Order: sequence, then structure tokens, then C-alpha cells
Amino acid sequence: MPRTIWSGAISFGLVTVPIHVVSATEDHSIHFHRVHLEDMARVRTRKVCELEDREVSTSEIGKGYEISRDNVIPISDEELRDLPLPTAKAIEITAFMPWEAIDPLRIGDGYYLAPDGQVAAKPYVLLRQALERSSRVAVARYAWSGRERLGLLRVRDEAIVLHAMRWPDEIRDPSELTPPPVELSDEEIDGALALVDTMTRDDLEGDEFRDTYTDAVAELIEAKREHRQPPAAPEPAAESGQIVDLMAALQQSVSKAKESRGEDTGEHADVHEMPKKRAAKKQPAKKTAAKKTARKPKKSA
Repeated sequence: MPRTIWSGAISFGLVTVPIHVVSATEDHSIHFHRVHLEDMARVRTRKVCELEDREVSTSEIGKGYEISRDNVIPISDEELRDLPLPTAKAIEITAFMPWEAIDPLRIGDGYYLAPDGQVAAKPYVLLRQALERSSRVAVARYAWSGRERLGLLRVRDEAIVLHAMRWPDEIRDPSELTPPPVELSDEEIDGALALVDTMTRDDLEGDEFRDTYTDAVAELIEAKREHRQPPAAPEPAAESGQIVDLMAALQQSVSKAKESRGEDTGEHADVHEMPKKRAAKKQPAKKTAAKKTARKPKKSA
């Protein structure tokens, strides 16, 4: 079982559920050390006191809030832990909402909430079934790592999951990124909807959802370990000199999606040759000057 990150309780109304919090995800990324390239020795970060100019141990390090350069207020972990907040020891549910009402931008990392012993089993299952049968998620407040946070509780299989959430003022307004007005035909919209239908999946299983970057890094490391040449990067596709219009691109995308499922449609997008740029005709300097002189009265008019 993953290690416990935090212990406390879920509180909703007068019901309390003692729980352990464990990570719901695993990191399979490849991590690197910082090394001195000349001899491959590790390069580490030293924690040095600016005044004493010496390296200090972890036991000597604490938190401080800087009011000014010469005025720093020390704050201990114990003081933060003992803040007079109802969320300091509990995940306090404040509301229930439909899942669809939550903006995915506000949802962060996920954690499993495990019942803490037999005494927590019944209220844990009660909350899980209440969320499941009501088709709701719970919005809660809790305090971790020196700050109060907003969270979302939902059901996944037989477990309750806590997602960290961003506060409303942490979401930027996207209005300045809105594209300029454009016109779309009904055929283009229908083509896009057909592509959506063709690409709809019931799960995220398959090679297209594999972390190919990590695989490529692992292959690079293995090749260097075996003193052989790593795989070459694929050559970028050359431009064909043709333009595919939006409607044709949608039709071809639908065809390719069907082919990937074993349906050979035989349909292909219509392409058009790109217009070649015409070279400007060179004229004698005197004739050009004459033309420019002839245009001047027209501009002043």
C-alpha cells in the first residue's frame, strides 16, 4: 500500500470518517541527476547560511516570513499545524454539486482516501454510496502544507478520491484569447461532428495512450549504456505544395479514423495545387519613374 501522506477525517454534517490519504497516481517518468560533465560526479545543492557562510543541517532550517530585509518573522511547523481552523484536522465538506458543474481547469492532483480502521468503515461506505447514488461530488475545504485548500471528493470504483482544486481567483480569464469572428458552414460543422463520432472511445486503453517520450528516453539511455548509436529522429514530412480545404480535411480525417478501426472507406480528400508566386516584372528605371509620376495626381484627389 502507498505511504500515508496525511491522516485526519472527513466531516460532513455531524458525520465523521477517519481516513488516511495516499497518492492515487504513480510517476513513471525517467529522472536525472545533476552531474559534473568532466568526471560524472554528482552535483548537489548545499544549504548555506548567508550570515555565517556555512552549510546548515535540516534541523536548523525553518520557515520565516520576510516583512523587510532586516525583519523576518519565524513560523514553526507546529504553529501552522495548530492554527485555529476547522479544516486543520479534517476535510470539511461544504457543498454537493453535479460533476458537470465543475470546471476541469480547477481540478488538480488526485489522492485516495482510505478508511482508518474498522470504526471508519461504515461512515466511509455511507458517504461513498451517498455520492454514488446522488450522482454528485462533494466540495470540501482542508489545510495542508501551510495553506487552506479547496478539494473535490468523488467515487472511483470502491474508493473515495480527493482532488485538489484551485480557488476561483487562480483561474485566468480567457476572454483576451478568444479568436476573431469567423463563419462556418453547416457542412463544416456536420463534418466536425462526424469526426467526433468516429473518434469517440469508451476507454483510454491502447498504444495511442502510451507515454512514448519516456520509452524514447529509456531507449536512448540503453543505447548509450551499450555504446551504440541511439535511434535517429524521424525526418520531418516535406511540404507537398498542396492545400487541403477544411471540408476535405474533415472528410479525410473521418476516413482515416474508420480505417484505423478496420473500415476501409476508400474516400480521399480533394487537394488543390498551391498557386505559384508570380515574379514581379522588372522594368527600366525611367518607365517606373514615369508611372509613379502619373499616379501622384490620383493620390492627391
